[in-house]
Amino acid sequence: MAKDKQKKRHLADGRPLEQVAALPFRITEDGGVDILVMTSRETHRVVIPKGWPMKNRKDWKSAQIEARQEAGVIGDIGRKRIGQYRYWKRLETHFALVKVSVYPLAVRRQLSDWPERHERAQMWINAEDAALLVDEPELGALIVEFAQSPTARRLAPRHENASKTADAKSPVAPAGT
Repeated sequence: MAKDKQKKRHLADGRPLEQVAALPFRITEDGGVDILVMTSRETHRVVIPKGWPMKNRKDWKSAQIEARQEAGVIGDIGRKRIGQYRYWKRLETHFALVKVSVYPLAVRRQLSDWPERHERAQMWINAEDAALLVDEPELGALIVEFAQSPTARRLAPRHENASKTADAKSPVAPAGT
């Protein structure tokens, strides 16, 4: 309900819609940054977990919840956004500009069961490759900038056992496929 009201109000006054996203990442054994990317449900584009802000929740908390529902990842989320990007969202009758605030999520655990596991494929890849695979240039630049920043290493100390989530370059297909 609230989402529809926001969409109508923003579209009527020309403002972009607003979403929140988590940038799931981990530090590899060699000190690099891997990003978890996944496919969108309808167009199968490469994306990061994102969704609409949730009523009575901080944006960073909404992003953390989206990451668990869409990608099955749990971890420590930064409460300060690392950047924003824009994209055109396909609605029923037209496209709308959406501004997405991105929050870093240092992944500690990847669940074997989560709500959208059958609807998306996902893969851990290095930040540079992730930046090339996403369609939005602003998101790609944000991913590379984050991976090169000291913020990533400060938020996620290097894992002693990085295999707790998945192998660094291996795709993680949805369960049951």
